[in-house]
Amino acid sequence: MSSLKKATLQAKAGDQIWVAAGIYTPTTDNDRNVAFVIPNGVALYGGFNGTEATLEERNIQQNTTILSGEIGNPNDKNDNSYTVIYTKEASAATIIDGFVIESGSAMGSADKGMPQRSGAGWYNDGGQTASNPTIANCIFRGHVAFEGGAIYNYANNGTCSPSITNCKFINNKSYLNGGAIFNDGTTGTCAPKITGCTFEGNTASYGAGILNKAESGKATPLIRNCHFVNNTASSRGSVVYNDRTTTSEGICEAIMSGCRMEANNSRIGNEISNRVSSFDLSAYESSTSNSSGY
Repeated sequence: MSSLKKATLQAKAGDQIWVAAGIYTPTTDNDRNVAFVIPNGVALYGGFNGTEATLEERNIQQNTTILSGEIGNPNDKNDNSYTVIYTKEASAATIIDGFVIESGSAMGSADKGMPQRSGAGWYNDGGQTASNPTIANCIFRGHVAFEGGAIYNYANNGTCSPSITNCKFINNKSYLNGGAIFNDGTTGTCAPKITGCTFEGNTASYGAGILNKAESGKATPLIRNCHFVNNTASSRGSVVYNDRTTTSEGICEAIMSGCRMEANNSRIGNEISNRVSSFDLSAYESSTSNSSGY
């Protein structure tokens, strides 16, 4: 068992864990189901060299601290961890700050929305409860999944509304939906606050940057001052795709302000797309485009 894994298992609400530069994996064997499970109220901070006396002394650029799903053959993603980080019933006092999170591979055989195929970087489970952790100053890169390449927020009869601030989502891939982030508000409420983040080089069929889904629920992320560049959707929504079947089944709306979009590519339609025929897509896209730019 790795030292960090042991520390998270022993931690209690109110504890801080300062993590030194290095590469950490959720397991030392090849069990793909094992993730870093972060207890409610525990704060993990990366970016230390081991000499700091205060949190402010850390340097996350110089002291790169990596949480990696690379537990098998480095040349084969098919034996990587299904998901690197798992949270459930996490309050805003549950903090992950200053890490590079990489190389999860949620390409397993499982039902839709399960961790074996969703959220290769982070699976945030709000099912039947509430899970609203704080994610800051992190880089999510090189993840692959069927749904939600980097993060999958699962509300299912609960609430799943994390705060995601000053993070980068680089070269993540979903073979289906949500290249970087999938917000699933099915029969629940999924309303993350995504602020000051960069989405670059992510790919998916629908929603290369962010996909929002609401069936009899709400998926209403607040996306502010984010930069979307070089994301590619093989179908629709290279930046954002709002997936809903009818206007009566749920509320599915990305609330965007101060965002900048450049060099994104959708095979069909524009950077922001919606799956509702009765929705005035042209008016929405026009108002959203006018709000882009810092």
